[in-house]
Amino acid sequence: MRILVTGGCGFIGSALVLHLVQDLGHEVLTLDALTYAANPYSLAPLKGDARHRLAEADICDAERVGALFEEFRPQAVMHLAAESHVDRSITGPAAFIRTNVVGTQVMLEAARAHYTGLDGPEKERFRFLHVSTDEVYGSLPSGGLFTEESRSDPRSPYSASKAASDHLARAWHETYGLPVLVTNCSNNYGPRHFPEKLIPLMILNALEGRSLPVYGDGQNERDWIHVEDHARGLVAVLERGRVGETYLLGGRAVRNNLDVVKTLCAIVDRLRPEAGPHERLITFVTDRPGHDRRYAIDPGKAEAELGWRPTRSFEQALEDTVRWYLDHADWWQPIREGRYAGERLGLTG
Repeated sequence: MRILVTGGCGFIGSALVLHLVQDLGHEVLTLDALTYAANPYSLAPLKGDARHRLAEADICDAERVGALFEEFRPQAVMHLAAESHVDRSITGPAAFIRTNVVGTQVMLEAARAHYTGLDGPEKERFRFLHVSTDEVYGSLPSGGLFTEESRSDPRSPYSASKAASDHLARAWHETYGLPVLVTNCSNNYGPRHFPEKLIPLMILNALEGRSLPVYGDGQNERDWIHVEDHARGLVAVLERGRVGETYLLGGRAVRNNLDVVKTLCAIVDRLRPEAGPHERLITFVTDRPGHDRRYAIDPGKAEAELGWRPTRSFEQALEDTVRWYLDHADWWQPIREGRYAGERLGLTG
């Protein structure tokens, strides 16, 4: 199967591309603008593999995107490309609107033009999978769970831009008949995660003996899913999902941020005891504006309809993630020394 993946040099995108090519044998065209958070090195295992090609392109460039559709003739599109950091969206929302909203519209239009020209089995099998986040639903009360029926209630420029892109994808299905599927996932973790996000930032700061900044009181809760479980879930939706439907993918692993950081400290203490205890490095910092208190997903629909379910134990997979960063300094050191040194992003005022 020929699959066009946008954002394939990002964290989730690279895990998906590796799974599609190495595990499933698909032919993949990765479309990525190679902005600061992208890392082509994440796809190094595919170097020389005839089943994969990387095209450096901006999803907002309609002419370039259209040309890639004509050249590659995808049988499916998995659209992951997005600006995805809440803090940066607070101080620079324009980039999020451009990529997440305008870029999604460009991708949908290119897919529609391509789909219109198909016929027979090729048209029947074509799918456009739009990948999104649980942040579009806003903040949950204690004990609550997001479902596919939850109302959009975004609280940040990032989540608002993703909610808008979700609505566009659904509208292109309803208005134009494009065979669209939508997924919303919980927080991902695992290898090759750009170190501005909580888990990789805490791992690398702990290894370097730097402070571990925790927003507010640290009690904000998130549902965590391992990125490889998420990749399998996306494939399950693409292959077996009902056209026009939304599927929520979560790991059934709700933890508050402070507990996650303390767990990471304990893991690093075991693996690098000479620098411990690392919990002494925890520092509480001013909370960010609009910081949602709780996200949690009920993935029951995907489990029941698609036969998919998360397989990773959070605590064990978290330790595996720490070990990956210990073993792959060649991946993260150039980032820390160049593009992102661990500073706080999204400051206002």
